[in-house]
Amino acid sequence: MWVFSASGCRWLGAAGSLAVAVGGWAAGALPVRGGWGLWEPRGSALTLAGALLAYLGLTLLVAAWWRYGVLLARGARDGVLATLACWTVPLLLAPPLYSKDVYSYVAQGAMVLEGHDVYGGGPSVLGPGELGADAAASVGGHWTDTPAPYGPAFLVLAQLVVKLTGGEIVPAVLGMRLIALGALALIVWAVRGLGGGPGGPGGAVWLAALNPLMLIHVVGGTHNDGLMIGLMLAGVLLAVRGRWVLGCVLVGLAMMVKSPAAVALLFIGVLVARRDGGHVRSLVKGLVLPGLVAGAVAAGATVLAGTGFGWLRTQSVAGTIHTALSVSSDLGLAAGSLLADDPDPVKALVQNLGLLAAVVIILVLGWRAWKGLLDPVLGLGLSLVALVVLSPMVQPWYLLWGTAAVAAAAWRSRAGQVLAVLSAALGYETALDGRTPWYGFLAAGVVLVAGLLWVRREPWGEAAASRRALARAAD
Repeated sequence: MWVFSASGCRWLGAAGSLAVAVGGWAAGALPVRGGWGLWEPRGSALTLAGALLAYLGLTLLVAAWWRYGVLLARGARDGVLATLACWTVPLLLAPPLYSKDVYSYVAQGAMVLEGHDVYGGGPSVLGPGELGADAAASVGGHWTDTPAPYGPAFLVLAQLVVKLTGGEIVPAVLGMRLIALGALALIVWAVRGLGGGPGGPGGAVWLAALNPLMLIHVVGGTHNDGLMIGLMLAGVLLAVRGRWVLGCVLVGLAMMVKSPAAVALLFIGVLVARRDGGHVRSLVKGLVLPGLVAGAVAAGATVLAGTGFGWLRTQSVAGTIHTALSVSSDLGLAAGSLLADDPDPVKALVQNLGLLAAVVIILVLGWRAWKGLLDPVLGLGLSLVALVVLSPMVQPWYLLWGTAAVAAAAWRSRAGQVLAVLSAALGYETALDGRTPWYGFLAAGVVLVAGLLWVRREPWGEAAASRRALARAAD
């Protein structure tokens, strides 16, 4: 049937993306005020209709994306970039989707311009007559009083958007979306340059950029994770091409958006050490020099931004907010409730043990990469996945950190296929307005089980492809 062809998937996914965007106008993460009459609640009936339309659209998008990936894995040739454009365009003018974090970004940019310490308080410090006051009123939940956990490089961009738009919500959100689009382009450039392993760069773009999780949360939700990923992978690509100093500069800038990008320095160090002979002295060089370059970039960016070094003390603030996707937080809370009157100390202990386990896994993967047993880019992707799984605070789009790197190295691997399933499932966890309702977890569970059964039945690895070719030849 036509709909199962590559071109059919392109238009089916575009229809799904359009349905998500249209649904967002009625049921998205709309601002409390300042929506210019465009982004405002339309009544309970229209809100319900918009939410249902968006769920239908997301399902069409996920189905089209998965089928498209199957075709690419089987050797189909198609214009992946054209497909990406078709799926992205409908989201460009939509209100914020699946998250209210963009209001925090705008408010934090306004805080810097208004002279507030963005690392000492949350958006609630903005007064009624100050820039970003409407955005601050729309910030969701705990984040109203939470200091910024982001580095000064991102805050410079946020304050630039606020300055150019006067802090008005609609143009400010669209300005942040332009940054997200630039980040998406950078991700595409980097994963194509890194090659994607067997199956070529088209599949890498499929897993990293066409990923519904990337589209709805980085383009639709304008999360700055996309910028971190783009800068980080661009830095890794430059390091692979021998320009490791410039690569570390980009990774340093990525760290000044979100700090987990620092993991890339270990694997850039591995690349430097292996290129320099692979002996112990070269390993020491690889471990020290990338960190020095990125550290200098971080210090310089902080001084030039003028926001101070408060970001060093706010990196743990997100861990104080409990999210159901964090295994260590869930286990810690359960153990603390059973073992103590106050569960918080036990919960903190389990969270720290989770981070310690993540560090051990990252070091093991780095060691294997240095010994030549693991591709360094794949090692980076697996390390970031481990960090997310064991982190004290996990959001669905955090999975993109490692998924994009795995896509760039080995999208057809078993890890790539499993991450595709997880991406499809986690797209359902968050509602269009940013809430995390119980039925979102139920839908995610159904998709996860169905996807893992599919992986078992039709793996995409090279060995599986060889078995299928032999079976066809025997027939």
